[in-house]
Amino acid sequence: MAAATLSIYDEFIGGAQREQRFTLRLASERVSAREIIERRVREEVAAYNQNRSEHFYGLVQPADAERLLNGYRLKKPHAIDADDQSKRAIEAFGHNGFLLLVNDLQIESLDDPIVLRDHTEVTFIKLVPLVGG
Repeated sequence: MAAATLSIYDEFIGGAQREQRFTLRLASERVSAREIIERRVREEVAAYNQNRSEHFYGLVQPADAERLLNGYRLKKPHAIDADDQSKRAIEAFGHNGFLLLVNDLQIESLDDPIVLRDHTEVTFIKLVPLVGG
């Protein structure tokens, strides 16, 4: 099977802010949303764990962190567990914590097959909870 290159973008509701996070290279052109989410989370956790600053810019909030405008601040820099973050991200998807688009088509199920092509765009639209709501 051919490999696929995914460009990962983050967008906040309203589309005012779109930011390319990184590119993932996958060995297969057939994946599921679950695999895309888990791979993205593992990449960002690995990058964070190399530097361990007090700020984490990832898909979901780690334990022991507070939400910032476009990331999270850890109370004390420490290694983040990729398995725990993956679990949090899968749960967030299931509870509409973010939307997932592949080439502008919304993905609604974690396990439906997705056929990727080279240079596929994957957009995570982060849904920010309303203050007091």
